[in-house]
Amino acid sequence: MPDFEIEDSLKCSVAGVDEAGRGPWAGPVVAGAVLIRDRNLCEELLKGLDDSKKISAKKREMLYEKLREEEQKGKLFIGIGKASAEEIDRCNILQATFAAMKRAVEALAVKPDFAIIDGNQTPKDFPCRTRTVVKGDARCMSIAAASIAAKVYRDRLMREMARKYPHYAFEKNAGYGTKAHIDGLKQYGVTPEHRKSYRPIQEFLRSA
Repeated sequence: MPDFEIEDSLKCSVAGVDEAGRGPWAGPVVAGAVLIRDRNLCEELLKGLDDSKKISAKKREMLYEKLREEEQKGKLFIGIGKASAEEIDRCNILQATFAAMKRAVEALAVKPDFAIIDGNQTPKDFPCRTRTVVKGDARCMSIAAASIAAKVYRDRLMREMARKYPHYAFEKNAGYGTKAHIDGLKQYGVTPEHRKSYRPIQEFLRSA
């Protein structure tokens, strides 16, 4: 279970940062940043926060709403950043992810002294000092919170996108290459929201 050990060791204001959506064939990559100012969070968050991939969609939604409630009370701050499919194609997924992370931190109402970032790759030109934490969303409370924020925000974006592009099951697959998504590509082709630098989408473009 995640805790505050790494945050406490830094002895300054710390934001956790994580992303959602590096692998999908469509939609933006989204980053979340969460700065927890008051550790006296509600029980659901203290006991429930974890790597978003380990948690059901229903529980993620509940935790996200609890995070928003605690934000309203001033106990924490949430920032969201994103990079579009077009930006991913232009500069590659890694650089687009770094850009989304930087935007998430810049969107925080209170600027952190330090950002702890899930993974092992450090973005350049970040707005504060940084440290990477491998499997950080399972180790650090603020990264776990950022993981939930990024995942739920992106899933909601993809559900909105599904209304505009109803033939790809984005509301269910979040842009990943499921059978329903592939069937949609075969019948209706590639949309502006598809990542044209990704090999599966390039193959569809070549065969069109």
